[in-house]
Amino acid sequence: MAPRLLSKAVPVLRREWPLLMSLATVALFFRFGRDWLADLTNPAWFAFMLAWLFTVILFSAFAVVGHAESLAVKLGEPRGTLVLTLAVTGMEVMMIAAIMYTGHGNASLARDNMFAVVMIVLNGMVGLSLLLGGLRYHEQTYNLHGANAFLAVIVPLVVLGLVLPNFTKSSPGPTFSPLQSAFFVVMSIALYGVFLGIQTLSHRDYFIGPDSAMSSSETHPGPEFQSTGYHTLLLIAYILPVVILAKQMAVPIDYGVSVLRAPSALAGFLVAVLVLSPESLAAVRAVLANQLQRSVNILLGSVLAAISLTIPVMLTIGFITGTTIILGLDAVDTTLLLLTLAVSMLTFATDRTNVLLGAVHLLLFLTYLTLIFEK
Repeated sequence: MAPRLLSKAVPVLRREWPLLMSLATVALFFRFGRDWLADLTNPAWFAFMLAWLFTVILFSAFAVVGHAESLAVKLGEPRGTLVLTLAVTGMEVMMIAAIMYTGHGNASLARDNMFAVVMIVLNGMVGLSLLLGGLRYHEQTYNLHGANAFLAVIVPLVVLGLVLPNFTKSSPGPTFSPLQSAFFVVMSIALYGVFLGIQTLSHRDYFIGPDSAMSSSETHPGPEFQSTGYHTLLLIAYILPVVILAKQMAVPIDYGVSVLRAPSALAGFLVAVLVLSPESLAAVRAVLANQLQRSVNILLGSVLAAISLTIPVMLTIGFITGTTIILGLDAVDTTLLLLTLAVSMLTFATDRTNVLLGAVHLLLFLTYLTLIFEK
């Protein structure tokens, strides 16, 4: 019996090696973490601690998305989309909360993270995807109705969540009052629910490529399937260490911001990179396989889920804990945000893309990276 169980367990352990790595890291930091993170004055040690934790969480994030995608396919729509979205959003929220409530705290972390998500996806990843697709295929096509549906929800939510708080007067600073926060939470979730119904039920053809003659399972390789219980158990098993390690990673991040005077926006950028990396890689693979529609669905869908779910959850957490959540961007970031939305609407105004459009978005992304360090 034991050899048989061992023979079955070995392939699973080999396939799920990121889980072993994350559990080992959790155990090591549980035993030695306080001593390791007590003194980060040595630059090499500080960089090693941050890189170690960042790498382990990154591999765990890839595994979370992989198992969530498997569950999404097995459960079907709309439950599948909900599982995938909630898994990614939950991981993002837990990392933001862990970093926000560690050390000196960072009331603007949620805002910085949301701004980073918009900049990374709408500029960095959209630009890279269109550039690579244009270089390989000259022009690519997608379903214009689907992109417009995404933007129709993204644009108002982004402006209401990241720009409007600068101009409200019922609460001090770039924040929402409790009533405004409650309204934004309900409105965002309701609007996302309506969009989900459109995407998965009544208007599914909007999100299928115009030249797609094959089913989604034939046009791109799907995840490796096991039982629903298997993927659910491992999904939870991967997320739990991420929460613990995010709290550990918050210490070097807080040290970098408060002691080394690194830009506070860098913390939001790092969290966004961790969460978006699996979906970004999938989007690039899709566009290189001439599946621009899948890439558009992944990228615009990730922005929509982040804005419509993460901000409401963080506002709710802030209300429960009595923490002020700063949302409004400063004048420089607001200008870049509005420019990004305007360029995105121009990019997705026609059903064909090329290298030029990708280059413009990448230029805006490089502008964002520059402004993180100096405004």
